Amino acid sequence: MSTATVVGGGPAGLVAAETLARAGVAVTVVDRMPSVPRKFMLAGHGGLNITHSEDRAAFLTRYGTSADRLAPMLDVFGPDDLRAWCAELGEPTFVGTSGRVFPQSFRATPLVRAWLGRLAEQGVRLERRQRWTGWDEDGGLRFTGADGGTTTTEQDVVVLALGGASWARLGSDGGWVGAFVGRGIEVTPMQPANVGVRVRWSETFADRFAGVPLKSVALSVRGAGGVPARGDAMVTRGGLEGGPVYAIGAPIRSALAAGGCVIEVDLRPEMSAEHLAARLGRRRAKDSASTWLRRALNLDPVAASLLREAGPLPTDAAAVAGLVKAVPVQVSATAGIEKAISSAGGVRWSQVDDHLMLNAIPGTFVAGEMLDWEAPTGGYLLQASFATGVVAARGALSWLARDR
Repeated sequence: MSTATVVGGGPAGLVAAETLARAGVAVTVVDRMPSVPRKFMLAGHGGLNITHSEDRAAFLTRYGTSADRLAPMLDVFGPDDLRAWCAELGEPTFVGTSGRVFPQSFRATPLVRAWLGRLAEQGVRLERRQRWTGWDEDGGLRFTGADGGTTTTEQDVVVLALGGASWARLGSDGGWVGAFVGRGIEVTPMQPANVGVRVRWSETFADRFAGVPLKSVALSVRGAGGVPARGDAMVTRGGLEGGPVYAIGAPIRSALAAGGCVIEVDLRPEMSAEHLAARLGRRRAKDSASTWLRRALNLDPVAASLLREAGPLPTDAAAVAGLVKAVPVQVSATAGIEKAISSAGGVRWSQVDDHLMLNAIPGTFVAGEMLDWEAPTGGYLLQASFATGVVAARGALSWLARDR
């Protein structure tokens, strides 16, 4: 019987193990944490958003520059496949009002319990509290246990699914990068993704509005182009966070690297500037600026105050309309990777083939957030993690078949 070691007990690693075991391979999953899959469980605390229901064309745009590489993998294991997989485990899914897909229980625990039970029935062995530290001189995998002892393993194929560099306390700390670089494998430096940004608000604005959402806004990075990201952005004492901020993470990082980043906030994305100007043009002489904005545009206090953060409020209706459509917010930095939901960077696509096998180490495959891709929240992260796990496992099976 062929043997496989899967390193990493997150979604990518476990679905790779399941795919291999179903084909009759003897699989051992090794993870550094005392239980698996920890990050997946955390993702389910507020409702497990497993994937998204939008059409394929829109879905692929969420992966930015990696869309072309991920597209065929999402054809192998896409949103419909993931929903069917959930149903097989006794957790049928439903589509929420935003298009996001959730298990009916809305939680990760029942799904994980059923999944681990099925893996056990398939004969998958789980070895916990073993940290992968690289390769030995003969190419075997080297692990360090909780007691400090070192072991090495040999197997027919390997799938590495060690995660990115966010949520270190859950096992994803990017500690594998050094071993890869030491083998000559190119790795794009890890950076925080799906993370808030730092803004130097005035003390008055921060004191009053920290924890208050800017509702139904659209955000874009000045000069970056692309479709603005819509949703609710949360004001924090030191900046902004939330779905639309995360969705423009890549252009934010690019702008910061180029010397500066300005986010433009459209407070009324459903209205044109001309329509706004017409409404603002009906200002009554006795109206204060706050009353004017509230009557004409129904701006709430946080939105009206954000306009003032940009400087003195113009008196001309057209100028105010233009400001409402693009309130400039100067970003000083992103929050640190310890605050990030996920990370960007990882093993470069040039280092793997279409089956996710490392060019430098035949028979070793890479899956999940170790690869150099990123996506916003909304189910896209989990979907691509599952898809790359399935593709890596199928690649490993093809490799085994070729060897035989």
